[in-house]
Amino acid sequence: MDRLQAMEMFVRVVETGSFSRAAREFSTTQPTVTKQIAATEARLKVRLLNRNTRGVSLTEAGALYYEKCKTIVREAEEADNVARMQQSQAQGLLRVGSSVAFGRRVIVPLALEFMRQHPQLLVDLSFEDRYTDLVAQGIDVAIRMGKLADSTLGARFLGANPWLLVASPRYLKRAGTPRRPADLSGHDTLIYSSVQGNDVWRVLEPRGETVTVSVTPRLRSNNLSAVLAAARSDMGIAALPWYVAADSLAAGAIVEVLKDHSLPEQEIHAVYPSPKLVPQKVLAFIAFLQGRFGPGWWAELPKS
Repeated sequence: MDRLQAMEMFVRVVETGSFSRAAREFSTTQPTVTKQIAATEARLKVRLLNRNTRGVSLTEAGALYYEKCKTIVREAEEADNVARMQQSQAQGLLRVGSSVAFGRRVIVPLALEFMRQHPQLLVDLSFEDRYTDLVAQGIDVAIRMGKLADSTLGARFLGANPWLLVASPRYLKRAGTPRRPADLSGHDTLIYSSVQGNDVWRVLEPRGETVTVSVTPRLRSNNLSAVLAAARSDMGIAALPWYVAADSLAAGAIVEVLKDHSLPEQEIHAVYPSPKLVPQKVLAFIAFLQGRFGPGWWAELPKS
């Protein structure tokens, strides 16, 4: 018997208070369960259960072991469920929400791939940059950036959305190339107002320190495509997510500024109306998204 199954059996003995009831759940005999618990105690060299005619009780060591085993068994069950969902058929209508730029560039190709895997699924994509009330808008799952506020929503962490500083070669030839974060204050900058609305950029030094720089916006917009277009048009230095800048960087229309520095990353979460009784189509879509946002994930996107 493997260790996980032994843990499952130990948990059920504790929770049912009976070797015989646990044996029935595992379709085996009471002596088999008794032998397995004894083998576990022998392996650990510690008594886990006190046995008497009235039942069983946990020792101090057994109580600690039970809490750990219960967590491991639950996580294993969740892992099994995720694997099963990946192979199951999602059906019905799935309403997905996201910001405009992330939705168009990232969610659309992923949603199309998911739909090919689940031909009986209907998908409704809704992209808005303003905050969306999932319940009021009927959204099943939304992809959101940044730290989540405490709420009654269910949420799963998907990965990180890294940012960088960029400018066109012509702008840098005309205005000079910044060598350190403080140099940014003397440049025209292009600001995505939904994130950098206070004219202050926080730049991470190679050694991990954060430098705060006040910048002068030549353009401010709540649309990332507008900020990218301004950078390509030689209007200044922009802070952009990698997924927005990647194609233009590859084409040479813009170049990275302060390569040995970085900007704070945004967390990427899937959020849904409630953590309880989550529909299978939502769980299947989230399971599909998990693992898609590892290091350099933007390089895997299809060319726009």
